[in-house]
Amino acid sequence: MAKAKTDPKDRLLDAILMHVPFDGWSDAALRDAARDIGMELAEARALCPRGAIDLAVAYHRRGDHAMIEAMSKTDLSDMRYRDKVATALRLRVDALEDREAVRRASALFALPHNAPEGARLVWETADHIWTALGDTSKDANWYTKRATLSAVWASVVLFWLGDDSPDAAETSAFIDRRIDDVMSIEKVKARFRENPITKPFADFQKSLMSRVRAPDPDRMSGLPGSWSGPR
Repeated sequence: MAKAKTDPKDRLLDAILMHVPFDGWSDAALRDAARDIGMELAEARALCPRGAIDLAVAYHRRGDHAMIEAMSKTDLSDMRYRDKVATALRLRVDALEDREAVRRASALFALPHNAPEGARLVWETADHIWTALGDTSKDANWYTKRATLSAVWASVVLFWLGDDSPDAAETSAFIDRRIDDVMSIEKVKARFRENPITKPFADFQKSLMSRVRAPDPDRMSGLPGSWSGPR
């Protein structure tokens, strides 16, 4: 028997999901969700100061947490790195569950004033994957890995929204193709670094990018990284 959720925001999130297909992540859906669980609207607004978008954010992060938990229970040790990433993406797809809730959230975060929030959530998903896989990069690679995977994950979500194949088999195949595309780009970059003609440019770029630093978790500066070069 499933344990009843006691966190009020979790209960509110569960309640709003049945209203999202009809009203989207809207104020009307928030009001109806609060009514359904006997919560005062004032309390619901205190839990979600920005309205239902706060629940849409919570819904996305719930999926991230489910993916992280699933990854911790999956043996990835014998996999190639590209297969580890693909497996993580598949586990994140498994956590999507409610297609209409995801569709409505995608539309919500596509609005210009919500786009930064949506981009941040996609970045968080990519960061969770790399962190769970033990990424130790501290320079510009920290950013390029997450930026690349963010683009892959965003395209996977859009593909999944239109995928009606059993067990999202077409989405699984799409993930493999997207990872292969990324690997092809990496091969081109490797040839660029090894070519005698282009190697000086590659070395200069490497020297420049090595000065970029990943965010320091011990320094709450509010900035997304640091620069170790001359000021």
